[in-house]
Order: sequence, then C-alpha cells, then structure tokens
Amino acid sequence: MATAEQAITGREEPLDKGLKSGALGLVSSVVIGVASTAPAYSLAATLGFVVVAIGLQSPAVAVLAFVPMLLCSIGYSEMNKADPDCGTTFTWGARAFGPNTGWAGGWAIVAADVLVMASLAQVAGQYVFLLFNANGIGSNPTSGWVLMAGIIWIILMTAICYVGIEVSANFQKVLLGIEVVMLAVLAITALVKVGNGTAPAGFLHPSWSWFNPFKAPLHSFVSGLVLFLFIYWGWDTAVAVNEETKDRNRTPGLAAIISTVLLLVLYALVTTSVQAYAGIGSKGIGLGNSSNQGDVLSVLGGSIFGSTGIGPVLSHLLILMVLSSAAASTQTTILPTARTTLSMAAYKALPSAFSRIHPRFLTPTVSTLVMGLISIAIYVPFNYASGGRIIPDAVTAIGLYIAFYYGLTAFSCVWYYRKTLRENGRNLWMRGILPLFGGLIMYAAGIYSLQSDWVASNSYTSWTVPGLGWQIGGSFLIAFAAALAGVIFWIYLRIVQPAYFRKQILTRSTPTLVPSE
Repeated sequence: MATAEQAITGREEPLDKGLKSGALGLVSSVVIGVASTAPAYSLAATLGFVVVAIGLQSPAVAVLAFVPMLLCSIGYSEMNKADPDCGTTFTWGARAFGPNTGWAGGWAIVAADVLVMASLAQVAGQYVFLLFNANGIGSNPTSGWVLMAGIIWIILMTAICYVGIEVSANFQKVLLGIEVVMLAVLAITALVKVGNGTAPAGFLHPSWSWFNPFKAPLHSFVSGLVLFLFIYWGWDTAVAVNEETKDRNRTPGLAAIISTVLLLVLYALVTTSVQAYAGIGSKGIGLGNSSNQGDVLSVLGGSIFGSTGIGPVLSHLLILMVLSSAAASTQTTILPTARTTLSMAAYKALPSAFSRIHPRFLTPTVSTLVMGLISIAIYVPFNYASGGRIIPDAVTAIGLYIAFYYGLTAFSCVWYYRKTLRENGRNLWMRGILPLFGGLIMYAAGIYSLQSDWVASNSYTSWTVPGLGWQIGGSFLIAFAAALAGVIFWIYLRIVQPAYFRKQILTRSTPTLVPSE
C-alpha cells in the first residue's frame, strides 16, 4: 500500500510549458540563486540604514536574518520535491489553499520584482558613469543620462533572458565571480588594515559582542531585521528555474538552501569587516553618516584600497562589482517573474499570451518582454516623480510582498504535507515545524513593515489625506497601489476566464494537469 507521502508526491505532475529541461546543473542554479540577491548592490544600498537602525549589532542581524530565510528555503525545497513547477508560490499556494490564495502569491512575486527594477536600473546606470570617472553624471541618480543608461540595461538584460537560460546562467557566472571576489578582497583588506592599525580614525576592533542581539532595543532590532530580509531576498530564483534544471525535483531546492548559507557567510564577513574599518560614526566614512547611506561601498572603496599603486585599479573594480551586481540582479529579477507569469498563464490564471514559448530558445517570450517593458514604463515616471525619491520608497514597499510570498510558501508546505507529518521525525521537522516558524517570522516582519511604511517619516515621500490631515508614507501608498492593481486585475480575470478560479484546472487533487482549451 502506498504511504500518504507517496500519494501526495506521486500525483503532482507540472504541466509541460515548453521550457528547456535539463539546461542547468547544481552550480548554475546556485549561481543564479546567489546572484539574484545582488549581494554588492544590496549591501551598498542598505547596510548604512541597518547601522543607523541597530548600530554595532549589525553583524548579529546579518546572522539572525538568515534564520527565517533558511527555514523558508526548506519549505521551498520540500514543495519543489512534490511539484517542481516554475510558478512556485503561485502553484503551491493554489494546491494548498485554493486558487485565490495561489493567485495572490503569484501577484506578490510580480509586484516585488517590478517595483525593485527601477532601483536596480538606476544603480546600474549610475555606475556605468562612475566606472569611467564621469562622477558629475554618476552622482546624480535622476540624471537623464543615468535614466537612459538604466533603460539600456533593462533592454540588454531582457534580451539575454530572451535568448536562453544557458546564456543567462553563463553570464551570471561571470558577473557573480567579479562580485564575490571583490567583496572578499574588500573585506580582507579592511580587516588587515584594522589589525595592523592603518585604518583611519574611528575604526573598531571586531568583538563577539557585535553578534549579541540582546544588546539592541527590540524595536531597533526588528527594524534592522526587516532591512536585512531585503538584503537576503532573491535566492528563490534558483527554484523558479526548476523546470529547466537537471533533476528538477531535487536540485532547485538544494540550490536554494546552499544559496542562503553562502549568503550568510558573505554578509557576516562583509558586515563585520566594513563596520570594523569605518566604525558607525556619523562623520566621514562612518557607516552612520547619512550622506553615505545610499552607497556605503563606493565611499569605503577609495579609503580601503588607497589612491596609490594598485589602489585605483581595485577601486574601479569595486565600482565594476556594484555595477555587475545590479546588472545581474536586473537579469535574475526578470527570470523568475517571466516564469511565474508563464505558469499562471499555462493554468489559465493570466491571459494565454503569457504562456507563449520561443520555438528555438525555449524561453517565455511575451512574459519576458512584458516584464522588461513594464519595468521601463515604471522606471521613467519614478525617476521624475518627487525628484526621484519615490524609487527608494518603492524598494521599501516590496518588503511586505517579500514577507507575504515567502511566508505563504512556508505555510503551503506545512498544510500540503499535513497528513504525512506524523510518519517520521524528518517529515515533522522539515515539512512542519521549521517551515512553520519561517512563515511566522516572515509574516511578523511583514506586519511590522506595513506599520512602518504607514509612518510618513519613514519614507522619502508622503501624502496628506485631504480633510483628515493624516500623513501617509510613500512606501505604504506604493504597496497599497500595487495591491489595488492586483485586486482589479483579479476581478477582471475572474470574469473573463473563470475556469482557474472555479478549481477546474489547478487543485490539490488534480491528477494530471491539462488546462482546458
């Protein structure tokens, strides 16, 4: 007699969507997972804010933020074993909790990826000019030249995603190689200078107390934790390309777990080293200096590497590192979004045009191109609205969506496998307890993020409600607008193509998934 587990995992056969199967191995999947987080870009743009929020306990946050990510990645891995579908949260949420929940999970992925694209393109555009010493242009994020360069980057990354997953993976290996090597060189050089006393005034000697989270107030710690969740975000791309991976039931989930562990090592090393070198002061190169918060790495690079000998070369390589990080993440943000919308369309949860596959490249055509076009369409007005300050608010707004769909995947794992949890200890922990805790932490972070986004002083932009005098943060408004757009689109789809929403296509007990014509 088949066990309950076999009954569950044996009947979930993802619909063949026409993607190129077996194109990626474990190494390529890990590279895509790590590159998707854009370690250099994420640290450069966020570490300063983490230090302001929590001070010397930043390394502790870097370590503890890894915990919910690891727990959620376990949920991803277990769900992928049962149903290796590129729709990930969309498909698994629908199987576990029904079509409406699954659709909401898919929309959250799309919303988060689209909203972050303006920031990625802007950073890539700036660093093109900084790389060639055009600092006057590169230091102005809203410059028309930066905007044009950012648009070109989106077009270029969209084209690479369009021509094939193998081209994308190989390109990622080059970009990630530059990124990891330069981050390691930066961290080691900084620690050496701290150790021999040649670091500038204000440097600190590393201390184990930096890893003690109890030395920070609870509200400060939670603020830092939410910020670091964004820094870790993106490794799920390794699972989104599961249908193009060798041994797709096992490799993508393993790649996701490995990616989170590698990120832990990298983030803990860099955070500790740059905090020791620069200190947390509010002047000069101190990480608490508000003038440096938008990009702490480029400020530190010149100081750490120096202006003589090989120093300028390494400083330019550091700029190239952040540029390659933003470019890599631009590409790997398009990848999962295109595959999520592909899967949603294949199961009739989106218009069928999104399910089209290129006959030669075996990649999503409409899904990929629409992602690129929408990214440009959002980036251009965001660049000019409120002096460009709406772009960092958009980045903050995605915290809610990250927490929602990561947490939903974790909860889907628990509910999906609920009948098998008592079969053995492994099932109880790997499919029940650990993902459950990961989901709870994510949702707690999401609720905190929503409350924080509402406060106007926490955003770069705000809106005053006429007649009431309420000031609402721009981050909350962006998150609300994205959710409202999703609700409107959801209502429209329920009317024009209701089969998916009536559980006629993708359900918990669908033996073989063949969408109706």
